[in-house]
Amino acid sequence: MNNSALLKTIVITFSLILFGCKDPKNVTESNQPQEVNVFEQNLLLGRGINLGNALEAPNEGEWGVVLEEEYFKTIKNAGFNSVRIPIKWSSHASKISPYIITPSFFERVDWAISEALNNNLAVIINIHHYDEMLANPKDEEARFLKIWEQIATRYKDYSSDFFFEVLNEPNGSLTPEIWNQVLSKGITKIRETNPYRTILVGTAEWGGIGGLSKLELPKDEKNIIVTFHYYNPFNFTHQGAEWVSGSEEWLGTTWTNKEEERNAVINDFNYAISWARSKNVPLNCGEFGAYSKADLNSRILWTAMVSQYAYSEKISFHYWEFCSGFGIYDKNERKFIDGLLKALIPNV
Repeated sequence: MNNSALLKTIVITFSLILFGCKDPKNVTESNQPQEVNVFEQNLLLGRGINLGNALEAPNEGEWGVVLEEEYFKTIKNAGFNSVRIPIKWSSHASKISPYIITPSFFERVDWAISEALNNNLAVIINIHHYDEMLANPKDEEARFLKIWEQIATRYKDYSSDFFFEVLNEPNGSLTPEIWNQVLSKGITKIRETNPYRTILVGTAEWGGIGGLSKLELPKDEKNIIVTFHYYNPFNFTHQGAEWVSGSEEWLGTTWTNKEEERNAVINDFNYAISWARSKNVPLNCGEFGAYSKADLNSRILWTAMVSQYAYSEKISFHYWEFCSGFGIYDKNERKFIDGLLKALIPNV
C-alpha cells in the first residue's frame, strides 16, 4: 500500500470512529442545521408515531419490542411523516462522573436514527424514563446535563429533520418550578453545540395539557415546539392497563363519538391552542392512544377524533405507539390493525 492510499485509509477509519459509523448522507456539511422557521419544522413532523417499548425499556427487548429495519420502511410506506424514538439513556450511562454513555448503546441509537432518516422520516429522540431524575432532580442534575452534552455533541451535524426532546413527562419531585429551572439549563447545554436544532419541550405533571399554565419558556428561544400528551378520558384510554391501579374496574368503557365526547376533546385541545398562540409557539401532541383492552371500534373512533382535530389545527402528532399494547401494527402478523391506521391517516 502506498503512502497516499494509507493516508486515505486512516482518514476514513478516523471518520467512522468520530461519527459512530453514521450515514454520511445525514452528516454532510450541506445538511448541517441552519436557521429555520419553527412552524415549518412542526409541519415537517406532521403525522407521526412512537417507536415505543423498545429503546426506553431498561434493555431493548425486555418489553417485547426490538426495532427492525423493516419497521421504518413500513411506517414510511403507510404515509407517516416522522417517528419519535423514546430512549432510556439513564440505563446506559455511568452513575459516576463523567457519566459516559455506553458506546454500543450509542451505536444502536445511531442505527435507529439513520434508519428513520434514510427512509425520509423526520425523527425525534428524547430522554425517557429517567426515574432517578424524577425522584431526586437536585442530585441528578449534573448527570442529566452531562448526558445531554454527549447526545448533543454526537449529533450536532445531523440535518434539521432531526429533533431533540429534553425530557419525557416530568413528574414526581421534578415539580413545575424545578422543571422550569432544569429545562432552561438543558436547553442551554444543547445550544452549546446545536444552535439551530429544533427542540421539543414538554410540561411537568406528566406532560399533560394542565401543565401548560406552569411552563416557562426561555425568553430568547425562537426554535422550540411545545409538546403535550393526551390520554383523556383516562378511564377509557387506560382501561385494564396493568401498571395503573384500579384500571380493571374500567374495563368495558366505550367511546362512541357522541357530541359531548367530541366536545370534550375539542375543549381540551382549544385550551392548548389558545395557550400556544399567546406564546407564539407551535404544538405537538407527542403521545396519545387507547390501550388494546378497550374495544377496537371505540379505539378507532377516539383515535380518529384526536388525530384529525390535531391535524386540522396544524398540531403535529405522534401516536403511542407502533407495535405493543397501544399499537396499530401486529408485529407477529406483519400487518396494520384494521381501522387504526386509517384513523391516523385517513387517505390510506
